[in-house]
Amino acid sequence: MALCALCLAACTPLRVVTHSVSRTESDVPTERYVLDAHHWSIVFDVDHLHYSRFVMRFDRAEAQLDWRAGGLEAATVEANIDATSLDTNVPVLNAMVKGPQMLDVERYPQIRFVSTHFERTGEGRGTLTGNLTIRGATQPVTLAVTLNGYAPNPLTEQPTLGFTASGHFSRAAFGLTTWYPAVGDEIDVRIEAEFEQPAPGGDAQSDTQ
Repeated sequence: MALCALCLAACTPLRVVTHSVSRTESDVPTERYVLDAHHWSIVFDVDHLHYSRFVMRFDRAEAQLDWRAGGLEAATVEANIDATSLDTNVPVLNAMVKGPQMLDVERYPQIRFVSTHFERTGEGRGTLTGNLTIRGATQPVTLAVTLNGYAPNPLTEQPTLGFTASGHFSRAAFGLTTWYPAVGDEIDVRIEAEFEQPAPGGDAQSDTQ
């Protein structure tokens, strides 16, 4: 947030206020983009005793997007989530979920997603299937994806794309059955992500949030 404030102070207010994005896929330059270290969120939630959906987030991740001619149908994405960065907002529960009964982050410190197929449902949206690996087990997972827009970022001047994605999967499919049925099996996931073209001479890999 401090970086955003500095950039905002340095830029012309009119440039930010009048900023607009294109939702036309053909407007996006073919290029490799990396996850903007400061503008993303990955949130999981799960049924808790049928009272509520208990929310967890991850605080560190990196990803790269290869955008090719053909748009979403030709693009590929790979993401690595730092499993040790899981945050439930309850320190004791953090330790339990990261422990050997569940994620076992000492042995499996990363959660990985690699896209395999995109099926279009409309302009700028569709379903993205990929291989999700949790605790050493890999299963296909499908996400509904929307391209929110593309434009040079008015704060950084770097070409930037924004996406929203959501989906769900069975934790039992990854061998994560602890505490069922008190804790539900179906995990919902919600993702907001901005990908930017690295500045010339910049690191092709994103920093952590």
